[in-house]
Amino acid sequence: MNPVGSVPVDPVIVGRITTVHGIKGWVKVHSFTELTEDIFRYPPWWLKTPDGWREIEVDQCRATNKGLLVHITGVDDREVAKQYCQLNIVVEKSQFPELEQGEYYWHQLEGLTVITCQGDTRLGVVDSLMETGANDVLAVKGDKESLDREERLIPYTKQFVLRVDLDAGRIDVDWDPEF
Repeated sequence: MNPVGSVPVDPVIVGRITTVHGIKGWVKVHSFTELTEDIFRYPPWWLKTPDGWREIEVDQCRATNKGLLVHITGVDDREVAKQYCQLNIVVEKSQFPELEQGEYYWHQLEGLTVITCQGDTRLGVVDSLMETGANDVLAVKGDKESLDREERLIPYTKQFVLRVDLDAGRIDVDWDPEF
């Protein structure tokens, strides 16, 4: 465990504690990882509380048909567990495995500027990504520098996403700004 007052290095949100479960301190967790149970591959977890960062350890976990249940080490009471609800679960980016060339984690794409290949029109910034089953989708929010302030949903496929340049902070897309 890290010393009191320490903070995670390059924090990345991988899930959220949603609510308590039962009376013995268990909580429900919503995982943002591609495979739901992969969230357990990245201990320790960090939570940003009103009092600052707090590192937690999970000593028991189980998957149910309604999601993940977790027991946090040292939390054996429902009332104590409530203080962790509605907090994001954060891990250090260095814990993620290296990806193949041309593959990206969602957190790497968030915040990148989206530019059309038709006339270099700025559509906005990637606000988030969504999983639809068929393919992932970029949620692009217009900003003060973009064509307009509209939100656009652009499928994250080779047909529409032509190039991702992390160094330039940019994604080039084949997307009609009027769509």
